[in-house]
Amino acid sequence: MRRLATGDAASSDGTAAAVSNAPSAPAPAAPIDAFLREDRAKDLLRLVVVGSVDDGKSTLIGRLLHDTDNVALDHLAAVRRATAPEVGDIDFSLFTDGLVAEREQGITIDVAYRYFATATRKFIVADTPGHVQYTRNMVTGASTASLAVILIDARLGVLTQTRRHAYLASLLGVAHLLVAVNKMDLVGFDAARFAAITEDLARLTDGLAFESVTLVPVSALRGDNIVTRSEATPWFSGPTILNVLETASVERPAALVDPGASQPTLLRFPVQWVNRPNLDYRAFAGRIEAGAAKAGDEVVVLPSLQRTRIKAVDAAAEPIASAQAGMSMALRLEDEVDVSRGDMLVSPHALPKVTRTFAADIVWMDERPLDLEKTYWLKHTTQWVRVQVRRVLSRFNPDTLSWEDAAGLELNDIGRVEVLCRRALYLDDYRRCRGTGAFILVDSLTNHTVGGGMVRLDAKGQDLDEALREIRGGSALDAKTQVSPAERRERLGQKGMVVLLTGLPGSGRWALAYALERRLFDAGHTAHVLTPEPEAAGMQAAAKACAAAGLVTVCTFPLKLEAQRAALRAAVGAARVLEVSVETDEALCRERRPNADFDGFEPPASPDLRVALDSARVEDAVRLVIDALATRGVFDHV
Repeated sequence: MRRLATGDAASSDGTAAAVSNAPSAPAPAAPIDAFLREDRAKDLLRLVVVGSVDDGKSTLIGRLLHDTDNVALDHLAAVRRATAPEVGDIDFSLFTDGLVAEREQGITIDVAYRYFATATRKFIVADTPGHVQYTRNMVTGASTASLAVILIDARLGVLTQTRRHAYLASLLGVAHLLVAVNKMDLVGFDAARFAAITEDLARLTDGLAFESVTLVPVSALRGDNIVTRSEATPWFSGPTILNVLETASVERPAALVDPGASQPTLLRFPVQWVNRPNLDYRAFAGRIEAGAAKAGDEVVVLPSLQRTRIKAVDAAAEPIASAQAGMSMALRLEDEVDVSRGDMLVSPHALPKVTRTFAADIVWMDERPLDLEKTYWLKHTTQWVRVQVRRVLSRFNPDTLSWEDAAGLELNDIGRVEVLCRRALYLDDYRRCRGTGAFILVDSLTNHTVGGGMVRLDAKGQDLDEALREIRGGSALDAKTQVSPAERRERLGQKGMVVLLTGLPGSGRWALAYALERRLFDAGHTAHVLTPEPEAAGMQAAAKACAAAGLVTVCTFPLKLEAQRAALRAAVGAARVLEVSVETDEALCRERRPNADFDGFEPPASPDLRVALDSARVEDAVRLVIDALATRGVFDHV
């Protein structure tokens, strides 16, 4: 809303008279209707403001809101009260930094959205964090933007975070880049400094997919070149920030077009909900991601490949002539075809790519690194599907602006990966269509959104019949567990381990085994005493399987020979075996087990732990074993 001021003044005859800036009487209905029609006719520009820490993003947005009269009086008064005395009359950054933590730390943490309008256009602006820790928040703000404003501190120039933000904006399909070289007042509005930064930006943006790049020298604190042209930059003849915002194109980048067909744009309509309130009405609700829909248009239903035509387009329960990309509505079809949530209605001229395997660029947003051993949930349009990230093809280096070999991805990394889905998805390249080329990855254990992805498709054709048959054919995942070791550890609070108790018959190994199992269980851990099998190979396989499942597996196998114990370590993995030698006096063992076979036993030469149950209590031995396991890093807590 525009900022308003009110006040009363006494007239010469003692009556109250309204000052010139006081609100007038309510306008007639007709002018109000005209104003509303004019407001609805304005186009909408979505923009994101990014930059490094302390570059002045929030200050620039606050100044823009203030100087375009888009701040309410009560908000303005609150900001004045919250402004520190040393800052001046108004701290413009407080118009957007709404969280208490943001005000205390002086940095933007969360994405703050602000809505404002001028005489020519409406705007939704996202103020995103500049700290590298919150790069994932910047991705959220930029994912729907048509224009990105990147701030650069004139004193510091282009930084690593500037490179990262510029590449991310290009990767996310932002069409226009506006670079605000801020704090020019701190370098004396030096034209040479601005020219040097312009050269650096030209090298940075060369090869990126921006339709336009504009640089403006500004001082957000003073208001230079934000809304009005500054007298401090007579050497600059370009536009102000507001000029660029009011004239930039708001068209969605890279329209989905089939050059060889008579229909210029291709329909992509993922079905979100089947609306059937009664026997006389059946429609399919969703949002058009690309193209347009009107009565009479022919469509194909995926995955059934059934063809039909649109009977009517309904919005708010009433028919409308047509619907465009970005609109949510319901489509009624002429024929009774089978359509469910997750299906897609598309133009017959050119179908999307139907595939289970594809390459994608991913921005990793989770503090836990990418786990190639586990499966994630992938949300694409209205579908949820279980997927594996099979491998990391490369990782983007913001310092060199190049792709490098990498084995994994960590927080804020940008990687190119290969994804394998349980069932096929209906995809377009992200550069052609954001709606059907974007997806998110969700951790199935924590439900955290861990990555945002952009599909990259090659130009190869497809065997559509084969791809659609696979949708009905079951899982395409590799035949292996869908639960990774990292997930097991997170769930159980421990990693799998084999505790191998060796010793003579009657040494007390079994008593120690079951006492250890009980103590670990009481402490909140998962342990199991594995009963020996007649075949040594079977015992090795069982021990390996239990350790892989995340259990602390206690084994008292009668492995007399060192070679047998070495074979077990080789099968399970030496790092997962804790060998405990139970060294009870042989005479006591023979007394306990007079009929046992004591011949051929080879004592361990170098076990991980030695305990003597003829001189120590079982409880003490249990404590020694647990301490040894803790030293090995088996438990998250003891």
